[in-house]
Amino acid sequence: MTDDRFYEALGPVAVETLAAGFPVEGAGAHLVASVAAFGAADADGLSHVAGRLKGAPPPLRGCVVATAGMAELLLDAGAAAVIIAPSPRAAFARLVPKLFRPRIWSDEGPAPVVEAGAKVSPHAVLSPGCAIGAGAEIAPLAVIGPGCAVGRKTVVGPHVSIQCALIGDGVAIGAGSVIGGEGFGVAGDTFGLVDVPHLGRVILQDRVSIGAGVTIDRGMLADTVIGEDSKIDNLCHVAHNVRLGRRVVVAAFGGISGSTVVEDGVRFGGRVGVSDHRHIGENAQLAAGSAVMHDVPAGETWGGYPAQPLRSWMRETAWLRRMRRKGDGQE
Repeated sequence: MTDDRFYEALGPVAVETLAAGFPVEGAGAHLVASVAAFGAADADGLSHVAGRLKGAPPPLRGCVVATAGMAELLLDAGAAAVIIAPSPRAAFARLVPKLFRPRIWSDEGPAPVVEAGAKVSPHAVLSPGCAIGAGAEIAPLAVIGPGCAVGRKTVVGPHVSIQCALIGDGVAIGAGSVIGGEGFGVAGDTFGLVDVPHLGRVILQDRVSIGAGVTIDRGMLADTVIGEDSKIDNLCHVAHNVRLGRRVVVAAFGGISGSTVVEDGVRFGGRVGVSDHRHIGENAQLAAGSAVMHDVPAGETWGGYPAQPLRSWMRETAWLRRMRRKGDGQE
């Protein structure tokens, strides 16, 4: 469900009007007012399916953007209407702005709420509808976006930008960090490249520590979540829909790609990169400089480029060293 504190609804819109140039099969007069992932849409929802389905589709409601070859199957599964597009992801990205837009700093709305004991610099920007908890500190030139909530005793450093985010109690955010910006999602079709809209949020739970120059992107249709007591070092990037558990530690220059799940207690060395849609098990450890391209089981230590179990990586490194020395005539 899109959070109306952060996004303004522009609908409902009839499917025929929404499609505007794309063919429609099914009920063209059906009204659309929300967006969701495929299979999760309400009766007034818009979703899309970009690739081939594995097996039969789930029970569907609402309108789906899909290729022509899938229309009959989706209608039989319960979709009210199908908007036909050769590149459904790109078409979906072009249609969503007709239904929602992010609220911006200059929008009118309720006055900010600042609880007793909070310290807000006169040079900070508090947008309409935001809330600052008791004992919080907001430094000069920080910008708190519309509808955002900053918890009790949370410290927001200078030049921090917070948008589409809910921040817990006792959180620390270092200078220059950007929380809740739009992530990197791009789709293409015959009309060119288009940015995929992000309608999710960032949730920083209690006692999270964020260093300087960190970017944490809001989710596309879900939330990006950083769990309690986790610590993220300077100059790290957490992409859209990532979910970090509790007590996760990410050292400097770490990068976690979209929709990755990191369980409790995981440790990242410096400059670790994780590809998208990965799962890092509880209490796993990733050596500095690792490139993680596969799921990591709980409790294991991985390293290397690409990353693998630590002992395998060390054996391969030792073998390569021996081969180099042998080639140089040192053995």
